[in-house]
Amino acid sequence: MMGKVPSFSPGSTVSSALPGYVALCLTLQVHRLVSAQFTVTGPDHPVTTSLGGLAILPCHLSPSMSAENMEVGWFRSQDSEVVHLYRGGQDQYGEQMLEYQGRTELLKDDITDGRVSLRIRDVRPSDDGHYTCFFQSSVSYDEALLELQVADLGSAPVISVEGHQDAGIRVICRSSGWYPQPEVLWRDLQGQLLPSASEEISPEANGLFQTEIAIVLTEESNQKVSCCVRNPRLNQERESAISIAELFFLRVNPWTVALGVILALLAGLTALVSYCFWRQRRAKETLRSDKESEKETLLSEWEGEKEALRSEMKRQKGQCLGPMGCDGVTDSGIRGSERTGTHQSPRICRNIQSMSLSNPAGCSGREWVEGRGAAGDSRRVAGWT
Repeated sequence: MMGKVPSFSPGSTVSSALPGYVALCLTLQVHRLVSAQFTVTGPDHPVTTSLGGLAILPCHLSPSMSAENMEVGWFRSQDSEVVHLYRGGQDQYGEQMLEYQGRTELLKDDITDGRVSLRIRDVRPSDDGHYTCFFQSSVSYDEALLELQVADLGSAPVISVEGHQDAGIRVICRSSGWYPQPEVLWRDLQGQLLPSASEEISPEANGLFQTEIAIVLTEESNQKVSCCVRNPRLNQERESAISIAELFFLRVNPWTVALGVILALLAGLTALVSYCFWRQRRAKETLRSDKESEKETLLSEWEGEKEALRSEMKRQKGQCLGPMGCDGVTDSGIRGSERTGTHQSPRICRNIQSMSLSNPAGCSGREWVEGRGAAGDSRRVAGWT
């Protein structure tokens, strides 16, 4: 009996193997696509560093894969400016921010495992903030957010006594070189917080902060206190203490208070007496000035009346010494009598007016005056007395 040998045709073989091949290719492609997907992971807590030190910002891929041929970089989150960039297997500095030039370095020791870190040297206050780390391949992109916290302790507090204030002593505490803005407070020996009289925290030119806080200590309050300046980010602080002896406090003596009151009253009484004397002197000067003014007024009026009386006297005199004389005797009659030799004396009227303050009217009456003529005879001359 002869057996049959199976025969295979080429067409049937290709048609039966094609579905398996297609399935294998699809499986490989899906595997490639799945393996090309990744996520970027950074630290789950802020990275803290001190001023002037080093800051390390790490990032890695998940799942683990090589990032040698990927684009890796860091940029500031608020403005998207480049801090450091790696592309084509080399560091690229053309797009880097000026303030980071010469201070950054990409640590690539584990780049084949997808782990890289950015090192920043000489950390400044401006480096504080958020950063974004990204990885980009030909088929995928992802990024992670990081936070860099810059912190530093400032100088030890310096306490000084400024002087007396409000029946106490004013004490001031100063410190500088802090970042970020510190917390400042006063404490007593038991650690209890004390209220401050004033507090001022201001930025310096280099971006750090300086502080000044004051307190007024009294004899009844705590005489030994401490000034504490604390960095909330580092949870560290610097502290200085001061103790003031009792003899520096101003003590109020009852006799001193009484003496002060007496001196104040005396000063007030002296001022009052001085004011009264000044008022009295002022009144006398005013009265004297009024009298002088009244006297000048009376003298002026008297001068006016005097002038008027003098004018009136001249007028009356002119009337008495007219062409006919006082009794109608003319000058020619007088001369005629003299020529005839008669002893009859002509009457000559002289109007004499005397004036005084008591009798300003002038003439008081007519009188006869005996006189000798040219011929030796006796004459009577009429006149006014």
